[in-house]
Amino acid sequence: MSIEQANTSTHLSEAARRRGLNGLLVYTFFMVTGFAMLMPLVAVHYVNDVGLAAAAVGLALAVRQLTQQGLALLGGVLSDRYGARRMICLGVLLRAAGFASLAFAADLPLLLAAMVLSALGGAMFEAPYQASIAALTDERSRPRYYAISNWVSGVATTLGPLLGVALLHFDFRIVCLTAAACFALNFLIALRLLPQVEMPPQPPPLRHGLDLVRGNRPFIRLVALMMLYWFVAVQINISFPLLAQRLTGSVDSVGAMFALSAGLTVALQYGLVRWLEKRLSSAQVLVLGVTVMSLAAGAIGFVADFAGFLVCVAGFSIGALMTRPTQQTLIAGLADPRALGTFLGVSSLSLAVGGGIGNVAGGWLIDLSAARQWPWLPWSVFCLVGLLSAAGLHWTTRVRGRIEAAAAHS
Repeated sequence: MSIEQANTSTHLSEAARRRGLNGLLVYTFFMVTGFAMLMPLVAVHYVNDVGLAAAAVGLALAVRQLTQQGLALLGGVLSDRYGARRMICLGVLLRAAGFASLAFAADLPLLLAAMVLSALGGAMFEAPYQASIAALTDERSRPRYYAISNWVSGVATTLGPLLGVALLHFDFRIVCLTAAACFALNFLIALRLLPQVEMPPQPPPLRHGLDLVRGNRPFIRLVALMMLYWFVAVQINISFPLLAQRLTGSVDSVGAMFALSAGLTVALQYGLVRWLEKRLSSAQVLVLGVTVMSLAAGAIGFVADFAGFLVCVAGFSIGALMTRPTQQTLIAGLADPRALGTFLGVSSLSLAVGGGIGNVAGGWLIDLSAARQWPWLPWSVFCLVGLLSAAGLHWTTRVRGRIEAAAAHS
């Protein structure tokens, strides 16, 4: 039985569903704030202050990405079996412990250990969190809720880096502990605001959801193509901050970069996406957004100052805000409601593989481009990979649309 079926069996009132969705918005704010104030500064701190190579820090970020998204399937399967709220509570406590331990990680082994611990927390709460949204919304309300949720994320992404940079002037440990406190607070929010769902006396076998995933080929194709997308998208946390700091010589430029990105999200996320979805399908908006992101990343290879870099960041951010709610809508729409947690866990593999490779490749390409004096190299690679993703998504969604149209007329 999935979260959605369990909700139906307990007859959640409309007020309870609304309270749960509002609670998830509050949860989203602190989740993103805690992450955004710390994670973009990891590369800057460990490269510039600790003296690690960018490739080594990229490896640590990749380990976190691969561990969290790779094990998110386990979190999704467990949420289908034991309930979403239990897994969310466990996950945020592990994430809080992981972020707190970063305050005392002074070398690569300790950095890797802290990253793994925080990743385990994310693996436990990410799929249950996404599945809860999918379960408490329907096809009519889901796009609007995702747009609002991503707007809240934009506000948090604006405040997070600014707060992180401000605290960094005192001590990196304070940044880590404050970020950990955000996730500790989310433990209380989950307990108080998220609905308690009674699970069935005889839960389905753990392989039941995996069998449903294997039979859903459109879902698998979408997940595979999103790996290329995430390869490019994660550069905002590795390649972008490193280049911003190198162009200006100041860590404050990282905060300015994220403030611009998040400010555009706050200003445009809800209105632009809703306007586009009235004129284009979710799939078309997704393809357009990935294309804009890719071209903006490629253009960075041709800029020589921070102002030009910020123009490219703005284009990248506009493309990203178009992709976030549309990919979530498409994934939730393709997921089988009998095993939402498992499906949302499998979808995290796209970020695990694509994001993990993107973090390692991003750090390595930045180092290589500096050593060989090829400033265009990393950005050309990011552009090419992104355009391949856009082309694949266009072809896949177009073919699926034709099949569905033919079935409707048969």
